[in-house]
Amino acid sequence: MGIREELQKRIDRKQQEITELELKAREARSYIQALQDSLKLLPKDYSNGGRTETVLRPGSHLYQAREAIRKAGHPLHVNDILKALGKPIEKRSRMSLAGSLSGYARKGGIFSRPAPNTFGLLEMESASRADENGPPDDFGMR
Repeated sequence: MGIREELQKRIDRKQQEITELELKAREARSYIQALQDSLKLLPKDYSNGGRTETVLRPGSHLYQAREAIRKAGHPLHVNDILKALGKPIEKRSRMSLAGSLSGYARKGGIFSRPAPNTFGLLEMESASRADENGPPDDFGMR
């Protein structure tokens, strides 16, 4: 076998190796794209195994609304929330606050909407459901 044939074999093997590596790189890019597409389907605040923890900025209107509902101990109508916040009860402020609270209620975060224009807190609902049902069956067994 001559030098020419030996060099041609080496060239062919290296080209085959390059082809295989390009295929692996293409597969890896496809995998990354699939993961990125999956990530886009999840909400941005999706964490903790599907349970999201939404944090309200202290001092914001939504934070103050949550505190007003907590203080009242039951769901409040948007007009009552505005009174508690010391805001004027006019159409614009009602719509703004109700729209923000509704967004959280739709997503199932912090606020609930038990009646039209009435907002409560999810934490209060779960506590009241526990009170209605009584203690769990295994209560005091440990």
